[in-house]
Amino acid sequence: MRNLHGFFLNRSQNQQMSPVLRLRGFEIYEGWLDRSAQQELVVAIRAIAQAAPLIQPVTPSGKQMSVRMTSAGQYGWVTDMKGYRYTTAHPDGEPWPAIPKTIMDIWDAIAQVERRPECCLINYYDADARMGLHQDCDEANFKLPVVSVSLGDDALFRVGNEARGGSTKSIWLRSGDVVLMGGPARLTYHGVDRIKAGTSTLLSNGGRINLTLRVVK
Repeated sequence: MRNLHGFFLNRSQNQQMSPVLRLRGFEIYEGWLDRSAQQELVVAIRAIAQAAPLIQPVTPSGKQMSVRMTSAGQYGWVTDMKGYRYTTAHPDGEPWPAIPKTIMDIWDAIAQVERRPECCLINYYDADARMGLHQDCDEANFKLPVVSVSLGDDALFRVGNEARGGSTKSIWLRSGDVVLMGGPARLTYHGVDRIKAGTSTLLSNGGRINLTLRVVK
């Protein structure tokens, strides 16, 4: 099996440290993961989903979200009628599985902080799934970044502002792209407007997987 950490080491130092482009403070590393690395991640994610099955969450208002989700790590992010929060166990009562090394390696290469993530939230988008503009604000320390990984079909990623309203900008995220959300962008509103079905052959049933790595405490 190919070593993902070796993939990062094969890149030059400049490639590791410099983002390909910026969008309102979001640092977007286009094509950071090659096909082999993406396939390794899919295998790891399937193992996570076997231990902690995907759920169809609802918001505190009772609205069903269009994405399905699960988590790995010490904490998992959940939403239901009780509110948005992190928990130490899947809704079925079992502890969340550990974050695989292949995923941790991405954090180590991109985040450039000593702390390591305590949660890897996994969202699965089918062709009809969306994610409205939101902030990632359930963590204790907003000075620590969030790292996002895209796998599968292209997603139209929309970025707003640090407060609701105002103009937005969008970019297509593709399979293998990695995004660093830190600094002023850490609390910027962002979301996914749509999925372009059939743009990737990575997932046998199509769709998009998004991983977000977070330090919770």
